Amino acid sequence: DYELCEEWGHLYPVPREDLIDLHREHLLHLLEMGDMEKALQLLQRIEDPGVCLAISEQSLDQHPNLAASHFLADYLTAHFYASLTTARRNEIQALYIGSKMLLTLPELSRVNYFHLSSRPLLMLEQLLMNMKVDWVAVAVQTLHQLLAGQEIGFTVEDIDNLLSKYAEKALNFPFTLKEKRS
Repeated sequence: DYELCEEWGHLYPVPREDLIDLHREHLLHLLEMGDMEKALQLLQRIEDPGVCLAISEQSLDQHPNLAASHFLADYLTAHFYASLTTARRNEIQALYIGSKMLLTLPELSRVNYFHLSSRPLLMLEQLLMNMKVDWVAVAVQTLHQLLAGQEIGFTVEDIDNLLSKYAEKALNFPFTLKEKRS
């Protein structure tokens, strides 16, 4: 049905907003089905870069599943980096990094942290508070690789400060040890 509507749009004048809605729904459908190749082909068929940007951004704002969010954030960063405002760019890159972090977690646990996918530092802090030290180690390694040379609103130093803060709390004893005297 989507392809038929797309052909119809080539033959008859369709309002821009309706065309954006059609392509957005088609893109989200393809991403939900896990067909990233067809989704990429759909985006490449769209001749107007403004329409393509609108479709990609609106699709991302619909908060699709993890793989779709990761795909869209990567696509927007790769193709429309210069067209995005600094705030939007940081938001999309944070979502990309957060989704990459989520992919390092065990599959059954991802749902517990998905709501934090656009806030990687908060996700890291949540993992620390939940005592998921092994997961934190993998997530920090991923963050260090992804943050190399990028500006997204936080730095490697922010990650190190967060780790130091929780390491200090882990060693903080609320009572004093009494000495046994013989």
